[in-house]
Amino acid sequence: MMIWRPLWNRIVSSRVLIVSTIAAIAVWQVAVRIFHIPKFLVPAPSDVVVEFLSNQSWYWNHTYYTLMATLLGFGIAVVFGVMLAIVIVSSRWVEQTIYAGLVAFNSIPKVAIAPLFIIWVGTGFGSKVTMAAVISIFAIVINAVLGLRSIDPDLVDLARSMGAGRQGLLFKIRFPNALPGLFSGMKVGISLALIGTIVGEFVASSSGLGYVIMTAQSTFATPRIFAALVLLAVMGTILFFAIDLLERLILPWHVSNRQPAADNA
Repeated sequence: MMIWRPLWNRIVSSRVLIVSTIAAIAVWQVAVRIFHIPKFLVPAPSDVVVEFLSNQSWYWNHTYYTLMATLLGFGIAVVFGVMLAIVIVSSRWVEQTIYAGLVAFNSIPKVAIAPLFIIWVGTGFGSKVTMAAVISIFAIVINAVLGLRSIDPDLVDLARSMGAGRQGLLFKIRFPNALPGLFSGMKVGISLALIGTIVGEFVASSSGLGYVIMTAQSTFATPRIFAALVLLAVMGTILFFAIDLLERLILPWHVSNRQPAADNA
């Protein structure tokens, strides 16, 4: 019973979410019909479904483009973010220079620098990947640095007394300790990577869901905008919970993945 209770809690919460979503969609559908709201202002859910079903392959192609740019940019951000976090923790000089510069760079609105990446990288796939990586890397670096530093000094002294060198401390003590923080940064980063991709597609693109939204805006094709937004919401949710599932598989021992004692009673 104790084993199945967490699964049962998730099923119940999912049922509540599904019922609430269906109820909200029903109210939306009825409200649009009763108040005769024009389709170009707020389309009914049925209009959005019809729009999507009439152009399924077209939507899937643009969704695939956005998804690939997001995943590739996020992957680059994770690799370089972890490497940069390790260097920052290992070097005081790097922390005082590059780390401070990274904080200052993060304060710049990313929409403002998107045109620069278009000029430097071009209007193709690379600029979207670059934007996704640049926007998401800060969250990963910050959380990785915090995890690498948040370690019991007594544990470090014990490892050194047993002959652990710098690399041993990093890979056997510091990095495993930093994984919970890293996964927290990755959960934030995957959402930011999707935002970065859309920003790049807004500025200059001929593919992707951001391109779909921008072209639909110019023709007041509101059902098309809503269809693209729904796809983005579904994509972002799946990517987030994919990271969450990966964390549960890799870190089943972490306190955030355990059931409270009251639940196990």
